[in-house]
Amino acid sequence: MQIEIKFGDWIQEGFDLYKANLTLLILASLVAVALSTASLGILAGPMGAGMALIVLALIDRVEPKPDIADVFKGFNVFLPSLLLVIGVTAVSAIGYFILQFIPCIGSIASLLFGYAISTLTMFAIFEIVDRGRDVFTAVQASIETVKLNFWPLLGLAVVAGVIGAIGALACWIGLAVTLPLYFTILGIAYRDIQIQMRRI
Repeated sequence: MQIEIKFGDWIQEGFDLYKANLTLLILASLVAVALSTASLGILAGPMGAGMALIVLALIDRVEPKPDIADVFKGFNVFLPSLLLVIGVTAVSAIGYFILQFIPCIGSIASLLFGYAISTLTMFAIFEIVDRGRDVFTAVQASIETVKLNFWPLLGLAVVAGVIGAIGALACWIGLAVTLPLYFTILGIAYRDIQIQMRRI
């Protein structure tokens, strides 16, 4: 299903949503990053789900407005969010390992593979928290949304990924600052795509 890709609009609206809710998003992200780190990544899925829930609530202007504690609502989808993180990480790691053996272009191929996987699954966490899907259905729905619009959405994933990488370079505090921006950009794109698809 072909949709209108509003690359610049999604990024700008993501920045605007981030700036308008800066304190809430950074504090919630600090909690999410701290717990994910302390649990050695086990809670990364539920914490990511909590961030996605907060962002969608802000986009939809839900009242009462979400607060920091809402990040813990990600535990309501603990299993699918955990399996999503494990699955994406495992597939990316296996692909990276195999592609490294390709002469000359192995490093580039493994990098492109990682971005391809992150692009195809970029909306899966939103499908889980927004529609209550299990991990397999959520991934399938994300792939169906992305595959016909892969290249422009790959660009969006790269931009969002670079933002996250910049934060990671500054350790977990920097990541806590940039992580919400990653979620706001993808959340804006996800919600707009859902609206477009309902009109088709």
